[in-house]
Order: sequence, then C-alpha cells, then structure tokens
Amino acid sequence: MSENSKIEWTDHTFNPWEGCQKVGPGCDHCYAEARNSRFAGGTPINWGPGAPRRRTSAVNWRKPLQWNAGHAEFFAAHGRRQRVFCASLADVFDNAVPNAWRADLFDLIWNTPHIDWLLLTKRIGNAGPMIGRALELAGRGVNTPWPWSNVWLGATIVNQEEADRDIPKLLATPARVRFLSMEPLLGPVDLNHDWLSGEYFGHADDCGDDLCALNGDIHSCAGQLFPQPRVDWVIVGGDARPMRPSWPRALRDQCAAARVPFLFKQWGEWLPDDQNPAMTGPRDLSGAIRIGKRAAGRKLDGRTHDEFPEVA
Repeated sequence: MSENSKIEWTDHTFNPWEGCQKVGPGCDHCYAEARNSRFAGGTPINWGPGAPRRRTSAVNWRKPLQWNAGHAEFFAAHGRRQRVFCASLADVFDNAVPNAWRADLFDLIWNTPHIDWLLLTKRIGNAGPMIGRALELAGRGVNTPWPWSNVWLGATIVNQEEADRDIPKLLATPARVRFLSMEPLLGPVDLNHDWLSGEYFGHADDCGDDLCALNGDIHSCAGQLFPQPRVDWVIVGGDARPMRPSWPRALRDQCAAARVPFLFKQWGEWLPDDQNPAMTGPRDLSGAIRIGKRAAGRKLDGRTHDEFPEVA
C-alpha cells in the first residue's frame, strides 16, 4: 500500500485507506477499482455507494516516517525534497471516509515536514471544509494555521466542464502549490489565462481599496494587475481511450506561454499516428493505433516533458 512509485511525478505512493466511488467520466477504467476487485476475489468490495473503506495497516502508516527520516540522504542524492502521492487507491476527500481517519492523516503529514505531500482529489469542493475539520480534530488548527508548507493540492480535470467547475474551487482553497492532473484527458481544454497567470486587472468593486471605491467613476486601480492564486503545475495523460494530439499540445502551449511547468505523463493505450507515422496496424477514427501503454510511451511531438514546480 506504500512503495517507491513508478508514477513519473512522484517518488512514493502512500495509501492511508483503500476504496472510492466513481464521480465522473474520468473514473471509467479505474485501475484502483480493478485492483480492489482482483484482490477481493472478483468483486470490488471497497468501491461504490455504501461500500466500506478499508484503512491500511499500522506498518504501512509508519512508511512516511521512514521516508522523512531519510530526507537528508535523499536530498544529497537528488538535490530536492521527496514527493509523496497520497491515496492513489482512494480519495483523501471522499465523503465515505471517517473524519477521524483524515485527522490521523493530517497529523502524520504534520509529523513529516521534510517530505512534500501531493493530495490529488476528484472532490476538490470538499477539500477546504474537510481540511479544516481534520486540523480541528487533530489539534493542529490553532497554532499551525493552514496552508502548510509541505502540502501540494491537486484537482483531477478531464474536460472543459470539469475545468470550469473545479479549477475556481482549487484556486479558492489555500495551498502551497496547486496543480492539475488532466489524466485521462478526454477532450480539448482551454485554461483561462487568469488561472495560469495568477493576475487580474483591477476593478472598482473588487480591488479591496476603500478609497478607490469611493472615487466614483475614477478608479486608481483600473488597468492595474493584482496577484491572485494560480495553477502552479499541469500534468497531462491518457488512458484506455484515444487522446488526440491537439489536446495535450494545446495545454503544453498554454503552459509555456504562462510559464507554468508542464508534465506529459503518457499517451495511454493509444498512440496517434502523427507521433509515429511509421506505425502499422488498425486505427480508430482519429487515426490512433492501440499498441499498449508501454509502447505508446510519453513523448509529445518527439520530446519528453518533465517539468516540476520550483519550491524552496
């Protein structure tokens, strides 16, 4: 349940519990549900409405403490802090998870300050209230105000509808680093410039300057840029469904224009033929060939994109 990970954007995965429920199109072909079914004799006993979530062992919960203890050796070898993807087989902000379990998790995060925790969720609207409740139950909410320096908060975004609905929720939740996991990418997505730039032009009603608001039609803030929360990192990847090259290509270019780190994780099962015109085999309507995740690889237009946020 915890391991040195093969996922390209993390060093370790840690699962405090297992189980979840599908909440959108990105949940189709869920590898975690398939894994749960395989280890439970063919039925995903921890999946779906009313299914119990399974808390992992005390031995598993000690793993992050071991990684934290080895932080100096890791930094000496890699020149950076360790990254831990939390809940690859679950969702930290799942409504079916007891508040006490989440409090235990945040207490563990507090006690491992030398590793960076990546909390990725499909329920970003739950994050703010549930973090507050977890800190309260863990006794960490008064003298240790949120956000903590070792927590990165991410939202899964698979299409434009989810982007428009959930990215504002992510930006409204305090975090050291905010990121998007756009995997599986199921269509073209236009990331609002303000989401990536972290800036907006001032207006009389929202600049926050009382004197400015009293100036009537003459506003000292008009045309000025004001800092706002931004998306700090974008991860893109495919799954068992074909992903057209124009979709990740557009996101790569949007990130480049805004100087936001971009990581292309994988094509998934299908590789578009414009990424390797020499391929032979049956194609779908988009011209992609199903050759398997390993063979399809993770190069976009001949290049591997492995960019990460810079953190102190």
